[in-house]
Amino acid sequence: MKINLHNQYDTKNYLEPISKIVTITSNLFSLQKQTVNIILVTNKTIQELNHQFRKKDYPTDVLTFPDGELGNQGDIFISIDKCKEQAVELGHSFERELGFLTVHGLLHTLGYDHQTEEQEQAMIERQNQILHKAKLYR
Repeated sequence: MKINLHNQYDTKNYLEPISKIVTITSNLFSLQKQTVNIILVTNKTIQELNHQFRKKDYPTDVLTFPDGELGNQGDIFISIDKCKEQAVELGHSFERELGFLTVHGLLHTLGYDHQTEEQEQAMIERQNQILHKAKLYR
């Protein structure tokens, strides 16, 4: 899977943990010919998107816009601010949280959801499987 990474947050390179997750997920689901757009943003930007598209006026950690057309898996917006906050709150590394948000967004592009308890359990199992393969532990 090809990654189009757009860092609108800062000048740091976040590609390593993202690439690791995308490669594992791509291999697991045979998505080698697909492309995913991952956009790293601030809380302000993700709050604006959350309000515009979900009518929820607060910052969230990840927003996913599945596509599936012409080899485009979709767009995943990740708030680096939220990623940092949640890593501290949950007591694990920033890289682990970034990996989690990446796999969570990717699974949404594949049709996974967490609206019901059964859906949530299936999504959690896949997330944990991929994070474990990436050696991104809590």
